[in-house]
Amino acid sequence: MTLEKLFNPSSIAVVGASRTPGKVGYAILSNILSSGFTGEIYPVNPNATEILGLKCYPRITDIPSDVDLAIISIPAQAVLDVAEECGRRGVKYIVVISAGFKEIGPEGLVREVKLQTLCRRYGMRLLGPNCLGFIDMYTPLNASFAATQPLKGRIAFISQSGALATSILNWSRSIDIGFSRFITLGNRADIDESDIIESLKNDPNTSVILAYLESVSDGAKFRKIVSSVSPIKPVVVVKAGVSRHGAAAASLHTGSIAGSDSAYEAAFKQCGVVRARSLEELFHAARIFASQPLPRNYGTIIVTNAGGPGIIATDACERYGVELKSISVELVRELRSKLPSAASLHNPIDILGDADAERYRIALETLLAKSDVDTFFVILTPQAMSQPRETAQVLAELKTKYPEKIIVAVFIGGEEMGEAKAILRKSGVIDFDFPEDAASALGILFNYKRLVEKLPTVTGLKELKDVDRDFVETLISRFKLERRTTTLSYEAFQILSAYNIPTVPCRLARTPEEAVEAAEMIGYPVAIKVASPEILHKTDIGGVRLNVNSPKEVVDAFDDVISNARRYMPRANIYGVEVSKMATRGIEIIVGMHRDPQFGPLLMFGLGGIYVDFLRDVSFRVAPLSMDDALEMIKETKAYTLLRGVRGMPAADIESLADIIVRVAWLSAEFREIADIDLNPIFVYEKGKGCIAVDAKISLSV
Repeated sequence: MTLEKLFNPSSIAVVGASRTPGKVGYAILSNILSSGFTGEIYPVNPNATEILGLKCYPRITDIPSDVDLAIISIPAQAVLDVAEECGRRGVKYIVVISAGFKEIGPEGLVREVKLQTLCRRYGMRLLGPNCLGFIDMYTPLNASFAATQPLKGRIAFISQSGALATSILNWSRSIDIGFSRFITLGNRADIDESDIIESLKNDPNTSVILAYLESVSDGAKFRKIVSSVSPIKPVVVVKAGVSRHGAAAASLHTGSIAGSDSAYEAAFKQCGVVRARSLEELFHAARIFASQPLPRNYGTIIVTNAGGPGIIATDACERYGVELKSISVELVRELRSKLPSAASLHNPIDILGDADAERYRIALETLLAKSDVDTFFVILTPQAMSQPRETAQVLAELKTKYPEKIIVAVFIGGEEMGEAKAILRKSGVIDFDFPEDAASALGILFNYKRLVEKLPTVTGLKELKDVDRDFVETLISRFKLERRTTTLSYEAFQILSAYNIPTVPCRLARTPEEAVEAAEMIGYPVAIKVASPEILHKTDIGGVRLNVNSPKEVVDAFDDVISNARRYMPRANIYGVEVSKMATRGIEIIVGMHRDPQFGPLLMFGLGGIYVDFLRDVSFRVAPLSMDDALEMIKETKAYTLLRGVRGMPAADIESLADIIVRVAWLSAEFREIADIDLNPIFVYEKGKGCIAVDAKISLSV
């Protein structure tokens, strides 16, 4: 069921409507009336016959006409009975304002589950509980108890925090930000952030979707829906709770490095979400998306009447990933003929402190007409000769003449800039108080452009054909029977080989004689490692011997590593030793996976060996992923510099490495029992010679 009638109902019942100002039930009914809603409104309260001039009904079942939406604001203990009545009455949408559900603990959680069950039984959609309500400025309908009515605009805002939402509503009027819809989610017992974003996809009154999120209720659903919405409308999110303390501690490298925020960062990138790092940045971005076209190209030209702010703007542009475009020799020559000889004509363009409105016109008209750049960053500081109002009028006229161009104005100053800024806002020129704010907004604009350009061109996810899923399933079933949560290396290699991931030859040996036999079969030199699912860091206890070259050395190594393991970890279950081929060294890389509770398999790539713990030069993506995603992961790290070849070194086999990442992603996606994978190191050889996993650990949640 779509959410169209939630936001544009024909009739509303307010259960818990009150005659007492200051009560939530009074505020909700009052807001509905004052918002201009034209449908039927039915207050419900058994202790009143009339509220705010409207006939009041004892129960929702007493209302003689159909009800599309019920807003419930009564004690939590009574909500279930009212929800049951709504279901029997045929109400399709309910908004439960009441608190007292899972946010208060086990008793509230039980109540919330019962509410969910009731709604599913009757086919009702539920917003909340424990929410502020919502506002649609175009219905119009203010179905909330917010104290402030927002301005009308083209920004939709979704919030998991009601208190934050009311603060933003209050603040937004002071800076002339308008909204199309304003929705609080509460506990998200049914309708969640993904549902709301999907409902806004085709809303003609919304140009940009903003969200304050503390978590995502269903990661796969979020990715699927937002991937379809973001190419049409920007989705800009502030994600709170980015601390690494939220990540589950894991003994494998990938789990310990992948903080709770890594999965969100990766998933947002893959589905086209633009991430803002603060509420201020969120609304700077919203203003530019709501008022400006998407640029056809990247980069900007700065025009300023003061060198210092021009330098600050340049630094901020670099910080936020906004390129300063070079200016052609021909255009410099033309500007030189029109501007004072002391003007600096290489981006940033400084037209000097005595610049009046006409000089701004000359410089900008020339640039707008002759440059292929779409975005212009105009700074004005209050000098004796400055003309803020007249310059603002010039920018307004140029915006009218060149509507496809983006003109970002930074008029630095206090009250004397007020009139100029009013002119700018009426004309469609977006203004900011400081250069850093403008650069931040432009950075988000260009980042969105990059994201949406990538989404349609990503190579499709192709299911792997050359894999043995049955073998992996059989092996995992055995681990379940044994109640084992960690594989031995040779078992991990078997799983990887089933997915056509290259690994060194490896065999388990329970006796010295079996170790010699394995070494003879594999070929010298070999590595001898103690085989125990409880011993993850074998080197630390003397459980590894490398470059073993003869049968005698194999026997000595067997005795040595077993003895060390029993000495340092006497309770460990020791299966014997693993004998593996010593591989030719290459560039050491790590590829890993940690299963995130929201988004599932989170892939990690970076420098491997001992460097992963210290440098943490890593990138992340959520599985499954494409070859394009894998290549992009590689390019995001400093490891890419080594892999491309430096100081005469040949380029490495990056395509082969990307193929391993894709295969690990598919393995992780297809077997949910796999909790963590750690391939460290992978030796990467020169182009055309592939790569090979030298050590591997896989942990299971069985």
